[in-house]
Order: sequence, then C-alpha cells, then structure tokens
Amino acid sequence: MSTQPRPKPSMNGGLVQIGSSVDQSIEQIVQQRLAEERARLEREAGVVRKDVHHFKKPAENFFSKDQRGRTTLLFGGLTWKHERLVHGALEGLGYLAEVIPTPDVSAFQTGKEFGNNGQCNPTYFTVGNVVQYLQRLEEQGMSKQEIVDRYVFFTAGACGPCRFGMYEAEYRLALRNAGFDGFRVLLFQQSGGLSQSDCEAGLEMNLDFFLGILNSLNCGDVINEVAYLLRPYEVNPGETDRVLDEVMDYMHEVFRHKKPYQLEDGMANFLGGYKDTAEYLGKFVNQLQGDDLTQALHKVRDRYNEVEIDRLRVKPIVKITGEFWAQTTEGDGNFNMFKFLEREGAQVMVEPVGTWITYMIHQVIQKYKDMKGLEEGAVLPPIWQLGKRAKIEWNYRNKVAKLKLAEAIFKREYHKLVDALGGIGHHLADQYEMQRIGHPFYNSRAGGGEGHLEVAKNIYYSNKDLAHMVLSVKPFGCMPSTQSDGAQAAVVSAYKDIIYLPIETSGEGEVNAHSRVQMALGEAKNKAKREFAQVCDEIGMTADDLYAFVNEHPETKKPLYHVPHYKGTVGAAANFARHIAERAKKENWSPKRTLVAVN
Repeated sequence: MSTQPRPKPSMNGGLVQIGSSVDQSIEQIVQQRLAEERARLEREAGVVRKDVHHFKKPAENFFSKDQRGRTTLLFGGLTWKHERLVHGALEGLGYLAEVIPTPDVSAFQTGKEFGNNGQCNPTYFTVGNVVQYLQRLEEQGMSKQEIVDRYVFFTAGACGPCRFGMYEAEYRLALRNAGFDGFRVLLFQQSGGLSQSDCEAGLEMNLDFFLGILNSLNCGDVINEVAYLLRPYEVNPGETDRVLDEVMDYMHEVFRHKKPYQLEDGMANFLGGYKDTAEYLGKFVNQLQGDDLTQALHKVRDRYNEVEIDRLRVKPIVKITGEFWAQTTEGDGNFNMFKFLEREGAQVMVEPVGTWITYMIHQVIQKYKDMKGLEEGAVLPPIWQLGKRAKIEWNYRNKVAKLKLAEAIFKREYHKLVDALGGIGHHLADQYEMQRIGHPFYNSRAGGGEGHLEVAKNIYYSNKDLAHMVLSVKPFGCMPSTQSDGAQAAVVSAYKDIIYLPIETSGEGEVNAHSRVQMALGEAKNKAKREFAQVCDEIGMTADDLYAFVNEHPETKKPLYHVPHYKGTVGAAANFARHIAERAKKENWSPKRTLVAVN
C-alpha cells in the first residue's frame, strides 16, 4: 500500500502537494492579494511609492605595509610649527609624508561645494583643503586613480556628541563628490590596538609612532609659545619670525634623523623570548633619560636669546580658548585672529596641544572613578564578600594608577622641554584644579569638545593674573562651545573683573568679528595701562627711570632673562617694572637726573 500523500485540489483548480508546498502556495497568494490591495489604496490616496536605497559605508581600500614606500600620508589642521615637526617625525619613522597648506576661504567654499549642508566650518575648511590639494595634483598630470592609489589622508576622528562625530563620513562624501571615490582616510582611533603589525597595516600605530608624534607636538607647543611671547616686544620688526623659520628647519632635521630605539643584535639574540619586553622597556628609558631633544632645544634657546626685546611696552595679554581646531589654526579658519590681535597691540597667549592631551587622560580617570564596580554588576557585593570587593578595588586602582603614571610622565616630559627652552614658557595647567574651579558652572562629566575646560580656563587665567582678557574662538553653531557660552554668563557675573568675549567663526563675517574683538581689546588695553601706571606709582619710578635702568643693564633686554611673576600683576611691563624696582633697591641704583637751576 502506498504511503505517498494524496494530492488535493488547489485553490486555482490545479493539484498541489500537501505539507510545506501547500503552505507556500497559500502564502504566495496572500502576499499577492495584500500587494494588490495596498496598490489600490495608494492609487486612491494619490501616494507614489519609490524604491529606497539605504546608504552603506563604502568598502575602504586597505593601506598595507608593502604600500608604505609608495604611499604618501597627507595631514594638516594644526599650526605650521606643529605640522613641520610632525612631518619630520613621520619621515624619521620611514613614512612618506606631506603637509597640506593652511586652508583659506577658497578651501572653505570648495568644502561647501562638495559636502553636505550644515557642517562645522572646520569640516568645510579641512575637506575643501584636501580636495584642492588633490585637484592640484591632477592639474600637474596625475590621474585620479593614481592619486587614490598613492595618497592617504591622516586625520583625527571620534564619535563625539557634536558634528565632530560625522567628520569621517563627510570627508569621504566630499571626496567622492569631487571625483576621488575610494580615496583613503585614516583616523587616529582606528582599530588594531597599540600595534598593528599583526595585520601588516601601512600605518603602524605602535610605541615608536606615539612617542614620535607626542614629542613633535610638545616641541611644537613650546617653540610656538616662546615665539608668541617675544614677537610683541621685539625691537627689530620681523626678527622673531626670521629666527623661528631657522629653528623650525633645524628641529625638522632633528626629528627626521631621530631613529627609534632598538636593541643591538647581540643583546636581542641573548634575550631570546624576552626581546620584545626588553625593547619596550628600553624605549621608555630612552625617552625618559635621553637628551637629544633637550640638547637640540638648547640651541634653539640660544638662537631665540639673540632677539632683542623691549619688555616695557604696555600690552594687554589675551588668552585664547575655545574649540580645539578654531583656537589652534592660524589662517582664515579663525579670521587670522592671532595676527590681528598682534597688529592691534596685544600679546597672544596660545593654547598648547598638551592641555588637550592631559584633559583626555583626566577624563578617562574620572570615568573609571565614576564607573567603579559597575563592570562587575549594578550593585557592589556584600561587605562580607571580601574577595570580590578586593578584586573590584584592585581592578580600579590598577587602571587609575596606569593612567596617572602616564599623566605624570607626559607632564614631566613636557616641562622638561619648557625648561630646555629657557623656562619662560608656561607649564601645563593642573587638570584637577581646572575641574574644581569649572565644575560649579559646567558639569565636568559633560563630554564633547573641551567640556568644562572653556569655563575653567576663563576663571583660571583671570584669577591667576595671567591674562587681561579671554577670547573664546569656536565654529558657528558648535554645540559644546555654545553650551559653554551659556555657562560663561554666570562666570562673568560672579567674577566682575573678567573680560570675556566669545567669537563664532565661519567662512565669512571677518570684519564683524574683528570689530567685536577691537571693542573688547580696547577695554583690555585700558586695563593694562592702568595697571602699569599703578605699579609705577607704587615703586616710585617713571617710565624714563625704568628705561634708564634697562639701558645700563643690557642683560635685561635678552628674551631669556628671568622676570618673576608677581601676585596681582598681569602684564609683562608691569611685572618687569616691579622686578627693576627690586633690583634697583638691592643695587642702590638711582636714575641720573639733570637738575635745572631756578632763578
């Protein structure tokens, strides 16, 4: 007797097999009738359906190790001083590298042409600058495919709460719209850990790479700051910039010829399986004990010290804060604000990249403190489970100790460079103090941008008598900086003597921004003049008396002559006047005045 199922008549008069074939046929009919009914209702409602094509991230062309000798890394976005030294460091590590010129308004317009609407002006300036650079390569005879194959753009990236998190996607979109589809964009925080040698990556983000980049950024910070300290007071206009060009060429060669530490072959063979560990330790010891950079900066120090300066020029000190890119770049991206301030008679106090690095370390430490124990569960184990509590405490302290050690080493290395350059540069602000003074106005747990730093810097540099005025520069519509500006209203009302001005930048509006800065700067100038006059009254010396002392003591005209900072005194001229008065008293010096007989 057959065991095959008996066929049944189908709904359309045919025969189908029972079981899965029947269910499939019924499902097809149901879906067909649903589609017909949906189409009828849409026709009656006048709805036109369109096919939706969802965006998918394009596959990235991999930058492999075997391409390193024929692939050039393009980068930019910092001051030309920092970029020059990073370029030297990359070449010293064996990479081909090129610095993209400082972006201008033309780059901004190019970025808007090929990018989405509503982006930050750092995005427009940066990607427009990259597109223009690639277009110039094409004009020189290179094909688009050759450019895509031989160049890589190296930049920072993140998943921040503001538009910064979209930078990578915007770069790729604009490059594709400009005809450079498939052009490679590498980010700082790409996956692969500390070393990518296992996957044969073209850009090995290992210990040598990070030490080279950090050293070049730190040297760029201290050299750049000293130039800003000298330029407003130089006796011979343009001398500081001429010296700066010389020392940057010299330091570029120092980094280009600086080779990473490696164990000698004999020692490496002797250590066998411990070779990698020993080499890592050797790199750290070489970083901490090596003097190649400090010796190089001693030569830079001596060259800077040849610039003759006049410290008795009364100038207001303007501290720059704000969004990272806007407060760092030195071009149209921030309305050439630094040059404008110096032309208007101010001394500019720039923000070092090192502050941002210590801030990021501090934020991770704070995160570990806030999240202590949560990895093991939402509730801490009972007090009698000492083993579990001890494990939580050990994990927490181990993580924090490593980060604090990294923070201490970084600050030590930074301040070592400051001292090697004569010690006239500022040390890094203490992040724990910045958190303490900023938190009452802006929650220090709030991420994005510079977080609480913008508020804290305004209070810090004003209350520490370091600046007459604080200028915050940020892109138009920058979310974290806009939040910060809201908190600054409370800061200014609590600290009446603070002169604070926020400026939003874009590709246009330069005249209006400069006009606003001029008005605030006028108040800062008056503040500096009143301060100097008050100091002269207190010490009982006139400006002529002070100049007479300086002319009799030519060492005081040297940039590296140490002038202490006096509490309650901000300006360079006022602090110098107090110092001269102290020296004159110790030396029993008095000005030689001509007596005029009165009949």
